[in-house]
Amino acid sequence: MGRRPHEVLECRHYDLPPHFPILLITGEDWRISDVPSGVLHFHNQIEIGLCESDSGCLSLQSTSHRFHAGDVTFISGDVAHTTWSDPGTASKWSYLFVDAEELLRPFFPMEALPNAGLFRQLLSGTFAMVRPEEAPRIRALVNAMMDELTNQGLNYEISVRGLFLTFMTEMMRLLSARGTTASPRSMGIGPALNYINEHYMEEFSIGDLADLCGMSQSHFRALFRSAMGIGPLEQVNRTRIQKACSLLRMTDSSVLAISELVGYRTLSSFNRHFSAEMGVSPSEWRRAAGNSRMTPILKYSGWLTPPKQIRGEP
Repeated sequence: MGRRPHEVLECRHYDLPPHFPILLITGEDWRISDVPSGVLHFHNQIEIGLCESDSGCLSLQSTSHRFHAGDVTFISGDVAHTTWSDPGTASKWSYLFVDAEELLRPFFPMEALPNAGLFRQLLSGTFAMVRPEEAPRIRALVNAMMDELTNQGLNYEISVRGLFLTFMTEMMRLLSARGTTASPRSMGIGPALNYINEHYMEEFSIGDLADLCGMSQSHFRALFRSAMGIGPLEQVNRTRIQKACSLLRMTDSSVLAISELVGYRTLSSFNRHFSAEMGVSPSEWRRAAGNSRMTPILKYSGWLTPPKQIRGEP
């Protein structure tokens, strides 16, 4: 039975290193309570989960799904969800959070991938639960990525990138065989978030985003701020600055060239928005934080420590 509709959404951000944007969360702390939180949340990255023990329920806004030990979950960043364990249990999970496009960029741009359109469909509006007996290779690939990230042997970053690409290929095959590549969006602003992520370098209006979501501008603005904690224009600027940080860190392009690549018409506008978001100018960021391979693109109040009242739910 599905749960009653949720009226509150939480946006939970994870910082990922710009040179290697994938994060492993694992360990005994990451156990899911048997008390439903009553609040759905979504992330700024793809979430790949591996259930290691027990069973329970994973709920979207309109449907609920039973999970068991051995299951793999794939949840794109704009799908709101929550998880709880069966009564008297505390299921153990490990998670990967991934910026797919940036992780694969050192290999090739996403547009160079065969079936790039199908690949992109997995990045928004998609939820999948994979049973081990249905696709054992998918679970094996998730385990392999987690092992590489834990042990960090020679060239582990190259290995993880290759394993992730193979994992995404297996997901495309599986969902194509199921007859679906994406689930219905479980968040009203999902189409706008997806559009911003793909077209941040272009000029578009709030009206354009509202039309994508089938809403009036006033309703869209209110729902967007309720879900994200910021307005849609602030989200556009934040996305542009995220992309700019990656380019500042990973390329030798000039600050002017990067400002134009991420969608700013003038250098002064780029400098102003960058300083407001990062606290320093683009040049200062590149010289200082940008030269450190461990510096995250943006610093958010993340969820790296399990909340005490709902331990482990990411």
